[in-house]
Amino acid sequence: MKKILIILGMVTCLAGMTACSETQADSAQDDFAIPEETVIAIADSMIEDISQVVDEGLQDQYASNEVVSGWLQSWEMLLPELGTYSGITDHKVSRQEDGISVEMTLDGSDHDAIATIVLNEQGYVTSFHLDTIKSFKELMTNAALNTLLGMGTVFIVLILIAGLISMFKIIPSLQEKFSKKKEPAVSAAPAPVPAVSAAAQQSAREDDNELAAVIAAAIAAYESENGAAAPGDFIVRSIKRRGGKWQRA
Repeated sequence: MKKILIILGMVTCLAGMTACSETQADSAQDDFAIPEETVIAIADSMIEDISQVVDEGLQDQYASNEVVSGWLQSWEMLLPELGTYSGITDHKVSRQEDGISVEMTLDGSDHDAIATIVLNEQGYVTSFHLDTIKSFKELMTNAALNTLLGMGTVFIVLILIAGLISMFKIIPSLQEKFSKKKEPAVSAAPAPVPAVSAAAQQSAREDDNELAAVIAAAIAAYESENGAAAPGDFIVRSIKRRGGKWQRA
């Protein structure tokens, strides 16, 4: 019985603690809450001011403020896809831990867009983001183009690598051809012909005549001794020089 009473007492304490925590959370949320109409008014005023500044070309006046300058740049980047801005068509307010988020649908001539603004508990803007609303067809088209671009780039790189590898077989032959073209053609120089003067030629003829006379006299003497022929029976018509040991003697 005592155990049952102890268990019931513990359950009662836990229930009380849970109720207290829920009450504190509700009170904290009530302290943090900002009226929805005020949030929407702040968001609408911010979008209208940004649009007016960009339309009038007054961005330079806010160049010193990095936060506002970033909002203006985001709006300028959105305009090419948004087209002509017509106004805000819808609001969606949601509470978060760090503030209140407002999603607004912006009406454009080309595309609609979503502007998301986050306000803190004092009502100051802490975050501003713009997104273009695109159709399913446009999303699939962009995805297909990105896929084709990525795959095409990969295939082109692979083809270039394959071409470079195939050039390795041709490079040696091309290098050999170019090296042959650069080498100058060496022609065999003709052997120098010694210049023979007329006096030397005349001296050689006289030496040949003297040699012929000596040979003829020797042959005539030999034939007369043997009685084979008379000295006038033969004539030396020509003498040809032959190489050999007799010439070197």
